[in-house]
This record gives sequence, C-alpha cells and structure tokens, in this order.
Amino acid sequence: MSVARTGAAAKPLPGGSTRGRKPTFRPEVQGLRALAVLMVVAYHVWLGRVSGGVDIFLLISAFLLTLSFVRKTEAGRPFGLLAHWLHLFKRLLPAAVVVILGVLAGTWLILPQSRWPQVLDQAWASLLYRQNWLLADTAVDYYAQDHAGASPLQHFWSLSIQGQVFILWPLIFAGAAGLLALLRRVPACAGLTYRGLLAVVFGAVFAFSLAYSVEQTATNQAYAYFDTRARLWEFALGSLLALALPYLKPARALRVVLGWAGLAAMISCGLLLTVDRSFPGYVALWPTFAGAAIIIAGQTGSRCGVDRILSSRPLVALGDNSYALYLWHWPVLVLALAATGVEAPNLVQGLAIVGASVVLAVLTTRFVEKPLRDWHWPKLRARRTAVVIVACGALLAGPVAIWQTTLTAEESATAAQPRELTPGAAALSPENAAVPAAGARIIPGPAALDNDWAGIQAPCVDANATSNPILEGCRQAVPEGEVTKRIVVLGDSHSQQYLGALAPIAAARGWELVTLLMPACRFGAESETRNAECNAYNHASAAYVLEHRPDAVFTVASLTHEEAPFETEVPGYLDGVRPFADAGIEIVGIRDNPRFTFNMPECVQRNGAEAHECSVPVEESLADPSPLEGYRGKVNGLHLMDLSDFICARGICPGVVGNVYVYKDDNHLTRTYVETMIPMFEQRLLTATGWN
Repeated sequence: MSVARTGAAAKPLPGGSTRGRKPTFRPEVQGLRALAVLMVVAYHVWLGRVSGGVDIFLLISAFLLTLSFVRKTEAGRPFGLLAHWLHLFKRLLPAAVVVILGVLAGTWLILPQSRWPQVLDQAWASLLYRQNWLLADTAVDYYAQDHAGASPLQHFWSLSIQGQVFILWPLIFAGAAGLLALLRRVPACAGLTYRGLLAVVFGAVFAFSLAYSVEQTATNQAYAYFDTRARLWEFALGSLLALALPYLKPARALRVVLGWAGLAAMISCGLLLTVDRSFPGYVALWPTFAGAAIIIAGQTGSRCGVDRILSSRPLVALGDNSYALYLWHWPVLVLALAATGVEAPNLVQGLAIVGASVVLAVLTTRFVEKPLRDWHWPKLRARRTAVVIVACGALLAGPVAIWQTTLTAEESATAAQPRELTPGAAALSPENAAVPAAGARIIPGPAALDNDWAGIQAPCVDANATSNPILEGCRQAVPEGEVTKRIVVLGDSHSQQYLGALAPIAAARGWELVTLLMPACRFGAESETRNAECNAYNHASAAYVLEHRPDAVFTVASLTHEEAPFETEVPGYLDGVRPFADAGIEIVGIRDNPRFTFNMPECVQRNGAEAHECSVPVEESLADPSPLEGYRGKVNGLHLMDLSDFICARGICPGVVGNVYVYKDDNHLTRTYVETMIPMFEQRLLTATGWN
C-alpha cells in the first residue's frame, strides 16, 4: 500500500478537512484507502479470508502515481527519476524496517526455533522488495517446510509488488515522454498527446497482463497470486483511470449511484468470492472496478453521496495511518495467535488485536513516518536521501545477518556432536531400550529441518528416465557391470523419505535405484479418491515398470490420516501392484508412519522433548491390526515391511527418539532419523524378501 497522497483537486465536504493539504488532495480517495485497509484487517482477523482490499490498494497507488507524473509532464517540469525514487523509498522504508524489527523481536520471543530461518529469509526479501517471489516459489514447492501457521511477514508480498511497480512505472512515463518527442516529428503523429500515448501503453499492459493473469490463475493459481506479471493489469487499470478521469463527467445522480454501487461491491467481494483461491484472474476485476467506480464518483456535492462518508475526518485520519496499519495488523495477528495457541480470535480478542495494531500504526506514523518525511536535511541533496535509505537498510540488515550467522554456527556445533550422543532409532533396539540416551542437542538443528529431506545418494542421472512427459524419473546409478539388482521407488513423499535408508543400502550392495515420485500421490490403481493428475501419474509409473522390468518396486502400502480412522489400506493398492507380480517383479510394501494434526518439531521446541503434548498414543496414530495384514497371501511376490516399532514405542509415538527429531513437520520423517534406522531397515528388508 502506497503512502503517496497526490491526486486531482477536489473541494472538501462537511466533516472532512484539507487543512495543511495540497490543493490536489482528494479526501474521498484517502477515505477509500482507509476503508480498504479496514476490510483487509477485519477479514484477516475475524473471517480468516482475503477481502480484495489489497487489489484496491494497487489500483489507488497507480492512480495517484499516474496523476503526479502526468501533471509534471503537462506542466513542463522534469521527471527527476532518481530523486523521485529516493524520495519515495525514504518514505516507505523507515516504517517497514521498524515493523520488521518488531517482527524479529516477536519471532525470538514467541515462535519456535524451526521457524526462525524462514522469518529471517523473509526479512531480507521484504527489505529488498522481493517477498512476493519468495512466497510464489514456496507456494508451489511441496517440499517447502509446512509450519502449520502463517508467516508474520507474508503480507509484505503486496508491498514488494508495489515497490517493483514504483520503479517500473516512472520508467514508462519517462520512456513515453521521449517516444512522444520522436513521434511528433512524424507528420501523421503531430497531434498525438502524452495522455493518448500513455493510454495506448497502459492499455496494452492491461490487456496482456490480464490475459496472462487469467491463464496462470487457471493453471497455477498458487504461483500467480504472488506473480508481479499477473498483477500489472491492476496497476494499469489505475493508470488508465487517472488518464481518463478528466473526460469522465457523469451527472451527479449517476455519480451517487456509482459511489454506492462501488462501495457495496467492494465490501461484498471477500464474502461472496473465494478470493484466496481464484485471484488474481478475471475475478479481481470485481474489487478493482468497485474501487474505480468510487473514484469516478468523486466529490458528488450530494448529502447522499458515499463520498460524504469517505471524506469524513475519522476515515481521512485513518487513511493517513493506513500504510502503518497494514504493516502492523498481520504480524500482530500472527504473533498473538502463536502466543496464545488460539486458532481464530473471537470478537473481544479480535478487537484487542485491531486496537493494538491501530495504536502501533499511529505511533509509527507519528514518530517514524512523519518526522522522516518532514526532515529537511535529506531534501537538500540526493545523496543525503540515499544515506537515509542505506541507514534504514543497515539498521535491519545488521541484526538479520548476525542472527543468521549465529544460527549457522549453532547448527554446525549441533551437527558436530559425537554420534553416540544421538543414536536415534537405535535407542529403541531391544538391547538399548532400557538405556536412556545421553544428554545432547537434538539433531538436526532447527535451522536444518527445512532441508532434511531424503533423496538418492548420487547425482541424478537420466533425469528423464522415461519418454513419458509426465514422469520425472531420477536414477541412482552404480558402475557398469556391478548392478546386482534394479529397484524402482514408486509413490509420494512418504516413499521418498525412506530413501534415507534405502539409498545408502542400495549403494553399498550395488543396487540401481530409479525414483518415480509425485508429491501427495500414493501409488495404487486408479481411484476416485485421487485427483486425475495423480491417477495419470500412477498409470504412467506402472507402464514404466512393466516396460523396463526391474527386479523389484518399493512402495508405501498403508495410508495414515490425521483423524480416525488413523490408518487404512491404500485405495487400489493390490490392484495397482498385481500386474507387477504377474510380470515376475517383486514388490516391497512398507507400512506408513503416523500423521498428526500439529507440527511435531515445533511442539517439541515449545514444550520440550518429553512433553505429553508431543507424545501421541499409538492407538491414535496407527491401526491395530495393521492394514498390511489384510494384504498377506493375496499377491505373490508382495513382501511387507513394518518398522513402526522403531517409530512408536511403549504405547506412544514421540517427537524425539535418541536425541533425534523423528519428524520434520506433521507427517514426514526426517532424513536424519531414517538414516539412524538403516541397520533395522536393512535387516527387515532382507528378512521380508529373502534377498542376499
């Protein structure tokens, strides 16, 4: 959300005030900004939904920016791009830095350690106006750590997009001015105006960006939501509105209707639409057109006009604090919920969160934004403004860099511990069951949990292990002539996690591994419980196996759930593996691990490794008897493995065993823990299959 306050001239209405304002100040636009931020806050706090208010922010910021630059050009004043950018970011950065520093303090006090690296990475991204790209990559990355809670800095995505546009748009204004000078030398273009040329440019941006947004939202919505390219049309619409506004002069009655219709559409958008799952495609035309209608309505001079409300002193005053309120409301909400353990605030709790956010916003505006905005010294020289910007950045960069360096050092010290202090699954062996694990730091360290995924041990070769375009194969090769067995690993991330044990065993025994894995797609025959993409992937995987005839396939043969029934058979499992058995291919089916309703390592970090909150009774994690018992004797060549006694023991499924985190989130085993299972895994595998 921008803090720019320029706009077309407008007379104040009763209840509003333009004292100390520029002649071009539009109080109803400032009130619109305030109402939009109130929508964002209310929808986040009480409804847990996206309102569409951010899209109105984007529209307003481009609208005001365009008015400012067009006014400069038509008055013959120079652009001064560098001075503009320095002035702009001197106004935006200080409040942002203060909020991010506050978030870091709250993170240290409230959030579990495994979330610290994520927040620190986002602090850098927010400072450098690239938060949206970081979140876009994370949104489509299945293997990104699921912390079962929002990041206190994720709302910086919209500010990052605005920062990028605040750099791009002035270049367009300057480029258009230069192009106009050239075109006017052509007789046919002598009558071309600056507004006309900009209308063509922004019309093209609007059309291409909207088309891209619609296509990407339909095919990759999670990424498109944060994609700057899919949002440019919203800015272009604001610019087109600014260019067309002098020529839009509807009658007063129509403007009154436009204002109220826009307000109704604006408020109802988040209630009627699933904004978070359908934006920013064509559906985002709803809130942006609603905002545009209110701006076109402008100052109606009517006692019945919506501008009478928007121009009121309370809304205009809130508009003055809207940037800081947007900055503060989300981290206050996230940290408050994390501190109290409340999933959704009630009315009183929500009011307390909103009240705290407003107080922080007013203090930030009064003691940070306004003093720096009015400070005369930086205005004298561009380099002085640059010094202020660099100083603000350094004020944040220093603590972030020190914190990250400290975490790296702590992680190195944790990883360097003697292995006998972190036996992991070996602590559950019968000979060690009565021996308590020695005191040590739990591994992997919190900073390493995000990346503690298992994979093949060698560089992935023949990545396109098949000509089928939907399969992404990876092969762990062994020297030619030394292959003793070929195994294909099928399924999802729960098959992948066991590569922490299977891959080193395969490397030691000369087995060649090929992995055909799709996140959240358990292997089995086609089933109505799977989506079409998963069914197609499993069909292609089965075809690959039957074509290449490996010695065996490795699968996960049961399916665990967060709630009862806690473990079931995999839909279509026997039908899926039976063609392999008929072709003489052996099948290894391992039992699934427990799945929980909470992030296990975060529970341990909050409550301690021995806390009962982090130890789930086995009957609430796994079925008794195991679903694997229902498979026995039904498919020749199906070998079943159960390692649950090295995951759950003595009636509970704990978060830490032998000073090793068992889980990296709510359902995936850490690579480190699976590696401690290698001896047990190998013994069970060889016993089940009879392999030498």
